[in-house]
Amino acid sequence: MSLASESEVLTKEKLIQFLEEAEEAFLTLWEESIIIHEEDIYKENVTQNGYQMYMLIKRSITQSVLDEEVKELAYKVAKERALSNSNIGEFVYNVNLGRSAVIKYVTKSGITITDLQPIIDNINEQFDRFCYHAVTRYTELKDLDLKEKVVFINQSHKDRLSLLGQMSSSFVHEFRNPLTAVIGFIKLLKMENPSLKYMETIEHELDQLKFRITQFLHASRLEIVDKHQEEIKMEDLFNEILSFLYPSIVDGDVDVKTNIDSTCKIIAVKDEVKQVLVNIILNSIDALKHRSSNRQLAISCENKQESIVFTITNNGPEIPVEMKEAIFEPFYTTKSLGTGIGLYVCKTLIEKHKGLINCESNQESTSFIIRLPMV
Repeated sequence: MSLASESEVLTKEKLIQFLEEAEEAFLTLWEESIIIHEEDIYKENVTQNGYQMYMLIKRSITQSVLDEEVKELAYKVAKERALSNSNIGEFVYNVNLGRSAVIKYVTKSGITITDLQPIIDNINEQFDRFCYHAVTRYTELKDLDLKEKVVFINQSHKDRLSLLGQMSSSFVHEFRNPLTAVIGFIKLLKMENPSLKYMETIEHELDQLKFRITQFLHASRLEIVDKHQEEIKMEDLFNEILSFLYPSIVDGDVDVKTNIDSTCKIIAVKDEVKQVLVNIILNSIDALKHRSSNRQLAISCENKQESIVFTITNNGPEIPVEMKEAIFEPFYTTKSLGTGIGLYVCKTLIEKHKGLINCESNQESTSFIIRLPMV
């Protein structure tokens, strides 16, 4: 053995003896400084894990420590930190306290800094490896936990839709039949008594109620039963819709401007496309109620790149960026009495017709843009 090697061995043996003599003081100093929460379910393991890491560090001074040994301890600690929902920053803080305490005691050993430097470098390397493996594993476990929660939320979401479907089926059967009878009798009364007051208003409100019931029906059945598709001239459909919504437009004091290309035609289920457009226009009228005056609603329909594009724009309040995607999710609503299914149904019906719907909003206006395949 060379003099240099013999000197290194003696230095390391001297350091190990010093650390063993100072072990209790070192561990006490570390335990008094670290962060441990009372509610931490693994709080008893923190000091045990710290002691095991200290033993690995001490052993690494005189012999090599395999990366797998460091990784095994790091993975154990990461799992406990993840299960206890502790802050990973606190874990890193505690590890660095241990690093500082070890190096502090090493420098008190009486060994020259020149002889200690390679040992200190090794100690830092072991702590760095431990931190890297622990934080990486902690992140993996948290990501996995998040994915499992997303799966659970999605399943809960499907269960809610299934429950809504069951409720809606009962709701539709209980209310639709008598509602249809009432609408029929109102039409008879209107024919027999054309001058009778308020008949138009009653008929309109009943049609609106029927429309809302149909919304629930569509929301409860994503696998909407195929209905008869037909060629629809959009100019005629919009005239029909605006006539249907005329009382709401007047009541909302809304100025409606239309620009409908007379050549625009689609092949679709008329009632479903009508439902989408009626819902979006009604939402726009509701949004405009936030304005005290100058309530503007612009409706356009044009041919664009083998698609028919509807644009319904109002000058109401801006929809925040974080809400623009969420508004198409079921049960999401900003209205105090809203159900949160209207725009969800719109998206479902448009996608059923191989189309797209999106929202653009700024401080000046909010637009809903719908693209459907051209005839």
